[in-house]
Amino acid sequence: MTDNPGVPSNGTSATGSHTGSRTVPQRAATTARTAVVWNVLRGVLADLGTEAGGPLEIVDAGGGTGGSAVPLAELGHHVTVVEPSPDSLAALERRAAEVGVRVRALQGETGDLADLVPAGHAHLVLVHNVLEYVEDPLAALRDVVRVTRPGGAVSLLAANAVAGILHRSLAGHFEEARRLLESADGRWGPADPMPRRFTERHLTGLAAQAGLTETEVRGVRVFADLLPGRVFEGDPQAGQALMELEQAASVHPALSGIATQLHVLARRPAS
Repeated sequence: MTDNPGVPSNGTSATGSHTGSRTVPQRAATTARTAVVWNVLRGVLADLGTEAGGPLEIVDAGGGTGGSAVPLAELGHHVTVVEPSPDSLAALERRAAEVGVRVRALQGETGDLADLVPAGHAHLVLVHNVLEYVEDPLAALRDVVRVTRPGGAVSLLAANAVAGILHRSLAGHFEEARRLLESADGRWGPADPMPRRFTERHLTGLAAQAGLTETEVRGVRVFADLLPGRVFEGDPQAGQALMELEQAASVHPALSGIATQLHVLARRPAS
């Protein structure tokens, strides 16, 4: 599974503090790419924290090397990562140790959640860049819902099939774009490295079938993946401006549909 760069509560990048001319554009672009999801997460953390009255229990399914988990632990929450790769788990533990936090690291797939995490345990479950790779996305989501407590939230992040069509077209791969347009799995062919992409309707439909409600959908990386790095050079405000544009575009009824990823926040009903 693909790991996500973390963004702490102030919205700044957690990818490092280098100030060289090459890293400034990279950090600005990274912040813009992750800001939408972290803005949503900060809101749901605040809501759930008020209800819980203390640190939250968070599960990051397929959490990789801790790009999301470690910043959440830095905020004081109890975070469990369930990840199939032992190398990623080792990197996660090093990452957590470097910043002085503890993250529970467990090796397993989404199908192992029931054996690794108590039913109804988590206030919040992250399922970021996972549904593209599992054999059965609906079964994986149902496993996630089982470990989510009633009233808790699930954060889904997945590749957008519409963006895939756009990006292949802009790269001049028109036949691949046409095949992707016609593909039920959102793939442009056998050589496509992405096993699956989703439309908004498909992703929200899966969430509903798994028993999740109160679904909110946002587009993530509407513009950030289309821009060359040079747009950030010489303009220290460009990154902030792009981040604000991404926030506005994430809920725009037309623009959100072409975003590289779709973010769905949904709730397990309280009763």
